[in-house]
Amino acid sequence: MKNTSASSGRSAHSAGSGSAGARAASGSSKAKTSSSRESDRAAPAPRRSRPSDVLNPKTVDPFKGGQGSTAFASVYNSGGIPCKLVHGSVKHKLSWTADPDEVEFDPLLVHLAEGIRETVHPYTCVARMGFQGLLACKGANEKALPLLPKLTPPLRAALSHSDSSVFEAGLDALLHLSSAVGTSLNSYLKMLLPSLSKRVLDKKYREKITEVLHHLEQNGGKDSSALIKAKIPTYMSIYF
Repeated sequence: MKNTSASSGRSAHSAGSGSAGARAASGSSKAKTSSSRESDRAAPAPRRSRPSDVLNPKTVDPFKGGQGSTAFASVYNSGGIPCKLVHGSVKHKLSWTADPDEVEFDPLLVHLAEGIRETVHPYTCVARMGFQGLLACKGANEKALPLLPKLTPPLRAALSHSDSSVFEAGLDALLHLSSAVGTSLNSYLKMLLPSLSKRVLDKKYREKITEVLHHLEQNGGKDSSALIKAKIPTYMSIYF
């Protein structure tokens, strides 16, 4: 009888302990669930991107955007570039804080050439549009000629860049520089043409490269034809 009573006591104790443990576990589970729900309610829903975010870069602070990769970005942020980007809903334009016909090309044009390699807004637009804008100014030929030794390295870097948008921007810059300085660019073509030669067979770039080569030949004369043909044997000259 004693053994039976003791056994019953142990069973009752065990059952009581198990019940208490279950209640504790249940309470802990409920507390976690409640905490999780409160956390879900407190967390804000992620903002969905809107088409206007792409079409209207006005939402980007030009001085707090992504970090630039060239010296141009730091010069721009310190106020060393006398123009700013005016945002439109689709198209943007530059607003010059100084008359571009009067500004010194050295070192401004060189800084803009360095910025052609930028891939972050607003540096991309300012550098590329600014470079083309200066070369279209009155007296650009005389002002740009002495800078060709300084302009060639950043242009070559842009034309060698792996980013397709940078490469295409380099092509545009080369075209405008050729229009501004004419035959004077011939002396530097040996350093610039190899990058074009590497991509001229790529269907994505073939038409644009051919267009630029035609401009180089038109502006550089027959002397440029031999230079182009030496680096790009498949090129069909406009003179022959």
